[in-house]
Amino acid sequence: MTLITNIRLIDPEAGTDTPGWLRIEGDTIAETGTGTPPAAKTVIDGRGKCLAPGIVDIGVKIGEPGDRHKESFRSAGRAAAAGGVTTIVTRPDTAPAIDTPEVLEFVTRRAREDTPVRIKPMAALTKGREGREMVEIGFLLDAGAVAFSDVDRVTENTKVLSRCMTYARSLGALIIAHPQDPGLSSGAAVTSGKFASLRGLPAVTPMAERMALDRDMALVEMTGVKYHADQITTARALPALERAKANGLDVTAGVSIHHLTLNEFDVGDYRTFFKFKPPLRSEDDRVALVQAVASGLIDVICSMHTPQDEESKRLPFEEAASGAVGLETLLPAALRLYHSGDLDLPTLFRALSLNPSRRLGLETGRLSAGAPADLVLFDPEAPFVMNRHELRSKSKNTPYDGARMQGKVLATFVSGRQVFGD
Repeated sequence: MTLITNIRLIDPEAGTDTPGWLRIEGDTIAETGTGTPPAAKTVIDGRGKCLAPGIVDIGVKIGEPGDRHKESFRSAGRAAAAGGVTTIVTRPDTAPAIDTPEVLEFVTRRAREDTPVRIKPMAALTKGREGREMVEIGFLLDAGAVAFSDVDRVTENTKVLSRCMTYARSLGALIIAHPQDPGLSSGAAVTSGKFASLRGLPAVTPMAERMALDRDMALVEMTGVKYHADQITTARALPALERAKANGLDVTAGVSIHHLTLNEFDVGDYRTFFKFKPPLRSEDDRVALVQAVASGLIDVICSMHTPQDEESKRLPFEEAASGAVGLETLLPAALRLYHSGDLDLPTLFRALSLNPSRRLGLETGRLSAGAPADLVLFDPEAPFVMNRHELRSKSKNTPYDGARMQGKVLATFVSGRQVFGD
């Protein structure tokens, strides 16, 4: 029995931020309260800091198998614990792709051996992520896959995709898609506009996202499948998402923390740590996305953790690999939205913890009695300067290197066991 006292309870389910205490029994939350706390064998003084459900991060790239030099389960697990991430939902874009029960079993075994946090794997939607032949969805579900995605390889053949969706619907499986028209977005490094023209970089119009989302929504309406868009990054795509939800489709959407806190001008003088897929958007788009998270139109905030080694990033901007690490920077970067007054803490953790848990059918993301004791204790006001060389990830490609940030994780608990902090 463990008691955490003198804390601010950030409850995204109730939408409250109140002083109080929380008691853990075994691996679950026993009770919370605001009055005199009960006696307990172990007492932790929270010193007036915030206690919230642990972060559930959808779309984390881990380099096993194939790119272990970029990120291993061991290094990703340590980074997640230090960042308050208690559940990692891994991507299937490995080498080979996670498209058979055998590869999925290898991944889950490695995760179980080397990580202190929960690992929930996605599987590929098509074999080899090539968009031609559907994987054995039923067998992969039985092996532990929580969702199916070809990540950034968009299935162009609508007949293949509709068959995948129909079969997934019959099994109650979730499909996670990357809404980008592959013809328009191929080879693009930045978003089209005056800035892209001045820099002389290949660009993609924001309409590529809207066109792909419109297509996907039509297929969802036809098949009735559960669908999640991994990243909505433009204001032009939001009306299609709003219509789909208003029409009762089983649709949710996410956005990366980078698209909520950075914009196209951060690329500056061809800074490759700011190269993402999709690319960073305009400031108007960023503001619209923040408002969509606040209103609940966008359900999930994720890191889209994509480790790249120095050799992949120290290249001309057009040739450099896309993506950034984000397991440790997700919370302090998200707290920028709290400090700016755009989101309160319950709303922030609704998108970081509660909504992703609900979408995946997990019991996490809550502070209610009986919920798993996956928790993060953090100081939202603690200032620091981000130093990428101190990150626990093997790769150090963060756009926040040298940035002044506020918000430090003090302790992380998984199933009631402390996995980070003093």
